[in-house]
Amino acid sequence: MTNRPPASLPESRSSAREIDAFLKEAHRVAAPAAGAARLVFALDATMSRQPTWDMASRVQAAMFHAAAAVGGLSVQLVYFRGFRECRASRWVADPRRLAELMGKIRCEAGETQIARVLGHVLEEGGREPIRALVYVGDAMEEGLDGLCAKAGQLGLLGVKAFMFHEGGQDGVAAAYGEIARLTGGAAFAFDSRAPAELEALLRAVAAYAAGGRAELDRLAARDAGARRLAASLPRLGGPGGRP
Repeated sequence: MTNRPPASLPESRSSAREIDAFLKEAHRVAAPAAGAARLVFALDATMSRQPTWDMASRVQAAMFHAAAAVGGLSVQLVYFRGFRECRASRWVADPRRLAELMGKIRCEAGETQIARVLGHVLEEGGREPIRALVYVGDAMEEGLDGLCAKAGQLGLLGVKAFMFHEGGQDGVAAAYGEIARLTGGAAFAFDSRAPAELEALLRAVAAYAAGGRAELDRLAARDAGARRLAASLPRLGGPGGRP
């Protein structure tokens, strides 16, 4: 994982310099408070997601605003695209800052790099606890066994993976579901024609990451997305299924 593009690659439509400048600025402001709950938000930005990217970006930005409203949450944005480009922001206390970065990212053709995302979260979680990983994608072009091995390790660290699947590929949905299950998290399909449902679920994940199961249950009393998420989480988990 790097905050700089490989030197051999040309700059894309979304300027690498512009993104690097944003990341450097994010390093200087909104540093997370000690002890803040942590959430990694990871995106597949390969070309297959281009048709619905603008809609998804708006919905995902709404999650950052919801996370800021909950408070006490530190968020890191990770995305991959193109030829082995996989980048991570620093941890920031005001997730709304990351909504700005979302607007600078454009999709590029490439294969999925879910293993790199999971490996990155393992490294980060080994240094400081991470409560949740949110992953949004529509494909999987990697070996499931290796991904499941990493997911099991995440479960042992107590990192719940919330896997959001766009599109109707049954094999991909099943793989996402297995990754989520091994962490004690949950997997959901979403339809680009129904952005409100995705937004509600992402808002519920932010509440869970910031305040744990108690905060999620409080939100579920008045929010359908939170009720759906709460119903998908085990009260007592297997590996990584802590509340």
